[in-house]
Amino acid sequence: MADTAPTAPAAPLRVGSLFSGYGGLDLAVEEVFGAKTIWFSEINEPVARVFSHHWPEAPNLGDITTIDWNTVPPVDILCGGFPCQDVSTVGKMAGLKPGTRSGLWARMAAAIDVLQPEWVVIENVRGLLSAPAIRAHVEGDDDEQRNPEHATPEGATPRGVEPSSWNLGEAATRPLRAAGAVLGDLADLRYDAQWIGLPASAIGAPHPRYRVFILAHRTLPNPTRLRRLPRRGEPATGESTPRHDRAQPSDHRPRPPRTERLPAHRGTRQSLEPDRATLQRWGKYASAIAGWARIVGRPAPAPALISEGTGPRPAPAFVEWLMGLPSGWVTNPHHGLTSNQQLAALGNGVLPAQGIHALQVLLPLGGPREYG
Repeated sequence: MADTAPTAPAAPLRVGSLFSGYGGLDLAVEEVFGAKTIWFSEINEPVARVFSHHWPEAPNLGDITTIDWNTVPPVDILCGGFPCQDVSTVGKMAGLKPGTRSGLWARMAAAIDVLQPEWVVIENVRGLLSAPAIRAHVEGDDDEQRNPEHATPEGATPRGVEPSSWNLGEAATRPLRAAGAVLGDLADLRYDAQWIGLPASAIGAPHPRYRVFILAHRTLPNPTRLRRLPRRGEPATGESTPRHDRAQPSDHRPRPPRTERLPAHRGTRQSLEPDRATLQRWGKYASAIAGWARIVGRPAPAPALISEGTGPRPAPAFVEWLMGLPSGWVTNPHHGLTSNQQLAALGNGVLPAQGIHALQVLLPLGGPREYG
């Protein structure tokens, strides 16, 4: 008689999280891929407490600059939003220059190089599309000091060698943008990538909050962790050796039920006529507020905290609501964050519903897309 014992369901895809914040991007990745975050890297201790509260089984690997990736458990998906300060249009626009906060992209690329996940998910600000990979020349700067000859690493690819020490790209008048550098690095690592840019208002949020999402998929079987794939311009060393410590490809595994971390999508972007109380409270913003409340499944908290000493300031609970997070995700007193720490964490975080929408578009379609 044939064995009719049921087959155990495949384990969920494993996620490694970098620059994790409160876990907004992880929520999106887990929702779309049916995955589970097994470790994270976050240097900000108060924010790391928030992440650890929601993912108690995931250890914090700490400072990304000190991690030995050869000792890290393998993952199927690596996600992260490397710091945006130096590519933001309201920041320094220093690009991905080594030594800058945004230059930590190189550390994420090193993690991809060693771990060779099947998927890579990246989030960043709109400035990624316009900031130079290395900031433009400023009068008074010294060329030799800025880009010395000895700074070129061994094994540099032709893509990294340019006639102008101040620009990357085919010509000095068209410098390589930060997004182009990231996509080029992913190509060097043998990943096919596509990106989408969209404002939060595209999914019904009452604010623009434009973000860029990149989804990259490994093009070759996973090589051994003892030898990285050759980069562009380097001689190939033969066919890579597949790893056997990986689960089945995502296309062949059933997805587990919803985690219920996020509220079910309860509405659409169609216009919603607010009631009188909402109209009186929010004025011209009433329709947008009512629509988002319908989508996230709960009414908007008070938008401001009133203090006689400092006057009104944004209420963290309201910002949390604007980000589409469950009530208390960041503002729960158990986390021990001050109001300013809560606002900083929320301001640097990812709107999960925006990430979900971006990934759902990128997975079936591919190719660059931009809205707004």
